[in-house]
Amino acid sequence: MSILAMDRPRAEAQNAMSPAAGAAAIHIKGLEKSFGSNRVLRGIDLDIPAGQFVAVIGKSGCGKSTLLRILLGLEEPSAGHLRFETADGSQAQPNTRIVFQEPRLLPWFSVADNVAVGLGEGVPQDVSRQETASVLSEVQLAEKAGEWPSSLSGGQKQRVALARALVSKPDVLALDEPLGALDALTRIGMQELLNRVWRELGFTAVLVTHDVSEAVHLADRVVVLDEGRIVLDLDIPHPHPRRHGNPALAELEGQLLAAILGEIRS
Repeated sequence: MSILAMDRPRAEAQNAMSPAAGAAAIHIKGLEKSFGSNRVLRGIDLDIPAGQFVAVIGKSGCGKSTLLRILLGLEEPSAGHLRFETADGSQAQPNTRIVFQEPRLLPWFSVADNVAVGLGEGVPQDVSRQETASVLSEVQLAEKAGEWPSSLSGGQKQRVALARALVSKPDVLALDEPLGALDALTRIGMQELLNRVWRELGFTAVLVTHDVSEAVHLADRVVVLDEGRIVLDLDIPHPHPRRHGNPALAELEGQLLAAILGEIRS
């Protein structure tokens, strides 16, 4: 899959050059997805306000990534409804982007050129340079703009992937295990970075992760899926940024783990 295909639906050039229209709200009702006889999603109802950070967790095979792919338009639901709305409640076709676990950088492009891919085609070169430089500064890689991906650490490569997703000012950012391949200390640093850019830029974020601690540290809400159904939808009522090791957050982690292990149901 090409990078351009991976970032569908990509923004038109004029959207990339204008200020972000704002985060989009997501409304899901009765969402179903089957692959043959395998019923992966089973009646998902979920409302995500504009600008909220939601984490989706659960065991492998519970439907997390399928839900994310439907949000991005990469899969069609078998039944149910999915609607995006602007701040005034009107239906929207949002600019959506995704960050995967693997950075998927083009090795023959510089760091800056890899980020510019996220703008799509037809953007004037001076605008591309300005937008790319701005977002690389946001992810603290301005000094790496002219370097090749092969010279970067794993954490730096993932910051480039995040910058590529952010450069077009998305309304909705999907995150599919984006920090899963990083070592523990690099992962914590990336969590802090992701939390900061979300608070500064204001997009709606949907994170799929196996890491319960990461979900509680980053998200406003954590949704637990089990066999294609929501079994717990838990608010995380603590202000950002959050401190690792907070006992109150650890208590919430325990509730989520109990739901994943089948010990409680909503």
